[in-house]
Amino acid sequence: MAPYESDRTAGAEGLPDEADDVRAGRRKAARYVVPVAVVGVAAATIGLVPALADSGDPSLPKITAEQLIEKIAKSDVQQLSGTVKVSTDLGLPSLGGLESGMLSGVTKGSGGSSADPQSKLMELASGTHTVRVAADGPDKAKVSVLENAAEYSIIHNGNDVWAYDSKSNEVYHSTAPAAEKGQEKAPKDVPTTPKQLADEALKSVDDTTSVTVDGTAQVAGRDAYKLLIKPKQSGSTVGAITVAVDAKTGVPLKFTLVPTSGGAAVVDAGFTQVAFAKPAASTFDFTPPKGAKVTEGKDSKDSKDSKGSKDSKAPESAPSRGDLGKGLDGLKTVGKGWSTIAEFDTGGQGMPSGSSSQGGNVSGFLNSLGDHVKGKFGSGTVFSTRLVNALITDDGKVYAGAVTKDALVKAANAAH
Repeated sequence: MAPYESDRTAGAEGLPDEADDVRAGRRKAARYVVPVAVVGVAAATIGLVPALADSGDPSLPKITAEQLIEKIAKSDVQQLSGTVKVSTDLGLPSLGGLESGMLSGVTKGSGGSSADPQSKLMELASGTHTVRVAADGPDKAKVSVLENAAEYSIIHNGNDVWAYDSKSNEVYHSTAPAAEKGQEKAPKDVPTTPKQLADEALKSVDDTTSVTVDGTAQVAGRDAYKLLIKPKQSGSTVGAITVAVDAKTGVPLKFTLVPTSGGAAVVDAGFTQVAFAKPAASTFDFTPPKGAKVTEGKDSKDSKDSKGSKDSKAPESAPSRGDLGKGLDGLKTVGKGWSTIAEFDTGGQGMPSGSSSQGGNVSGFLNSLGDHVKGKFGSGTVFSTRLVNALITDDGKVYAGAVTKDALVKAANAAH
């Protein structure tokens, strides 16, 4: 048995009797987290490489998994600053110039500003990045992504959200209502810190999940417990998730997700430095540099009646979330827990899985990246990463999830 391992796993009994208090505490704890995205992948599909080796094995009082989950939930740290190292390895193929062109198109795709967070952060979906974070309550936060001789920052201060790309000297500005008393400042973007990643993982804790305490570690010079989360089901691409939880504050300091296929972790995010003191007020101040191009977001009070410089302009029309979801009205899920598969009909013809002549050069190229499969559903192509897989059938049906190729084929067969 692993050190401090709980005699229980999350099952039909669920969490302790005070589960409602735990959930309320978890929502409370989430208030301090920086409410912006720095990793452009969906929350349920995020992972990291162990870039931060655990140092030491501190001796800490024994604790059960339920007690550690409760400790995370009741954590109420609202002030912190530190440096996070984030590595992501989804195993995506290198597309060379095509990949660069696609990212460039995305970067300029929303309002024409390279500083727009919705597009800029897509560039962080792979590789290793150093991120500085700071937070002071629900309405003051800053995230800075450090690049070679450049920096990209997002600053949330009260009602204002600023994003600045030093490489292009472009600024993006929008407004966000300040959090009301008793409410969280809801971070609806993808996770950015070990705390947010841990919160997403804990949402999946049910009778399909084993949760234990797997010893201790030191992260960023702080003693921590290691919470181990593993799917009980077969068919999931998630092998295990480890969360290093600060023994004193209950704040997750490191998050690591390894796939069932083995090898390097898919995602590894952890603090290399962290302090829980109040950041200087000037940390959250921002004034657009002289000569910078300023783009006002659609939700900004200045977007309709801008009084900015001649470089300021309202963004060109960009697809809304509703547009992106068009054709997904029939979305449904198959299975439960870690083996859940999303199923929907695109409403159109799928990608021909035969010769490239059926769909032209583009279809032939895309097919070369996937595996052709057949079943009761006919034919289709499976596109894979180390964590998320998707089956697109020739008749336009899509099956996707953090599951294996065989699980997708089985689901498609069952639907026909």
